Amino acid sequence: MCGFTGYIHFDQSKETGNQIIRQMLSIQKHRGPDDSGIVAINTKDRTFENVSISEDANFKNPSDLVFGFNRLSILDLSPMGHQPMISPNGKVILMMNGEIYNAFDFKPELEQKGYVFKSTSDTEVVLHLYTEYGMEKMISMLNGMFALAIYDFNRDTLFLARDRFGIKPLYMLQEKNRLAFGSEIKSFKPLPGFKFEPDFTKLDEFLLFRNVINDTLFQNITNCLPGSYLSIKNGAIKSHVYYELDKEGNQTIDKKTAQQELENALKKSVDSQMISDVKLGCQLSGGVDSSLVSFYAAESLKEGNLETISIIFKDPRFSEEKYIDKVAQQLQLKAHKFEMDAQYYFEVLEKAIWHFEHPLNHPNTIGIYLLSQEAKKHVTVLLSGEGADECLAGYSRFTRALQFPFFKREFLGGLKRNSKFAMEYLGYFINPDKRMVMETAFGSLATAHSLKPNFKLGNAINDRVKALRKLKGNTNLKQRKYELLTYLPDLLMRQDKMSMAHCIENRVPFLDNEMVAASLNIPSDLLVAKYKGRDENKVLLKDICASKFGEDFAYREKMGFGIPLREFFSSNTFREKWNKKIAPGIKKRGLFELSELNSWIDNIAKASPDQLDAIWLMLGFELWAQNFLD
Repeated sequence: MCGFTGYIHFDQSKETGNQIIRQMLSIQKHRGPDDSGIVAINTKDRTFENVSISEDANFKNPSDLVFGFNRLSILDLSPMGHQPMISPNGKVILMMNGEIYNAFDFKPELEQKGYVFKSTSDTEVVLHLYTEYGMEKMISMLNGMFALAIYDFNRDTLFLARDRFGIKPLYMLQEKNRLAFGSEIKSFKPLPGFKFEPDFTKLDEFLLFRNVINDTLFQNITNCLPGSYLSIKNGAIKSHVYYELDKEGNQTIDKKTAQQELENALKKSVDSQMISDVKLGCQLSGGVDSSLVSFYAAESLKEGNLETISIIFKDPRFSEEKYIDKVAQQLQLKAHKFEMDAQYYFEVLEKAIWHFEHPLNHPNTIGIYLLSQEAKKHVTVLLSGEGADECLAGYSRFTRALQFPFFKREFLGGLKRNSKFAMEYLGYFINPDKRMVMETAFGSLATAHSLKPNFKLGNAINDRVKALRKLKGNTNLKQRKYELLTYLPDLLMRQDKMSMAHCIENRVPFLDNEMVAASLNIPSDLLVAKYKGRDENKVLLKDICASKFGEDFAYREKMGFGIPLREFFSSNTFREKWNKKIAPGIKKRGLFELSELNSWIDNIAKASPDQLDAIWLMLGFELWAQNFLD
């Protein structure tokens, strides 16, 4: 895993030296500290040159396209894996961030066709696959996580591509006469004439969902859509979809064999992702998903060789330490546990926001930041359980979606919380599509209106409702697809940014191509079903987990990766930061109602969960704005 950046001019402008790209690479050096490379490309003359990274230097030939790469060496630690990588005939230049787990399956075939390999890196396999098959076929062959930038002299075309599920980022800054691209937004900062400008047209959506789905709160900056690539030629930018999630789920797995097929797919996925020339471990929360990943990873290594990294809390209501210990003892793992407290939380908050480049989406983002920081002392690659809940109906809302919704505790509680906006609440609740969309909201109507009096629900949910209505399948299948498309992307950016802040590659076996296909082919009634008289979700995966760790382990109440916000917001560290830095900034910016926030903080012991989440959101938003906009 690495990071890359670059830019192309669409007018007659030419770059004459490496000063700008060196600055762009320096900003995201944490993504790849092992090696760096720069290639300057003149698309009109069809020439290129490798350029010094160590010092400022002029190009031999002024260039309109510049590639820059930071490498974190995972496969083939030698200089032969250097990027940008150039084809033997000098006609194709490629940069890749990520890992392709099936890359070496294609190597014998390519060798038979006459391709000679100088390295043992997956990047070189991808380069030759592109040369042989072209963009459309090559990219459909890849099983992995990746962002790609390719320049092809034969086609006079720049390609930018992102993996199927958006595991790796690929940001684009589109201006009138320039397109910049990179693994991180902050790499655009050194570009001449560029300044971060806010785009608050989706602020209502952000208030409810904490994200804007593959978009950003910056003007002209977006994240390339998962499962797509761009072709850029003569200043024209075209978007191409190479993978459509909605086409999955059409080959229902036989119920008699479903458990075995799912287990085989997960085991195969974990096995394929154990490939590494550096030390590898697992991110272990003690939950079903990460415990199963750890189980199969431990099977792939010699007994006692797998290392795991976990975050714990003093407060047992938020700590799954006993389950972490059970997995570690049973599998004979080298388990490393680290405790997080309020002081650390607020000490690193601004650093985490700088890396995330967006107001932090989840309070537990800091936990992943700490986990990655400590993991670096032991491993370079971590496997995690991300994606399982979306693919296999792991959230309680999957159960609610199949139940009669009215006059239940959730409905009555929501009506009470939103009593001042009862008609608006009922207006979406009686609509099944709008209700499903709102299930993924973190904020409530009441807190959104309190923070932003001109808040409009339609602005927040209309695009999401349209996306849901386009999907095929029964209620459960549509919901799983919707969550993969709208809820998961931000979680994946959290994993990428927090792990890469500490030079850690994070892999997600549940998002292997074949694993996702198998998951979406599982009948809904094997995922949401009764267990000992109560409604359960993610049942088939829990049954697999129960066969390894016992029913009590697998079927306990889902805790997730919770953070004791009330305790943290009661600390002197938070109060001091709020009064000195956050509250004055919110007041000066004038976007949100400070009086409401202050009243909640003054009565923090009685603040509702919605209000705690709102305080968290405003804290992150203001620190982000101060870092990037002021």
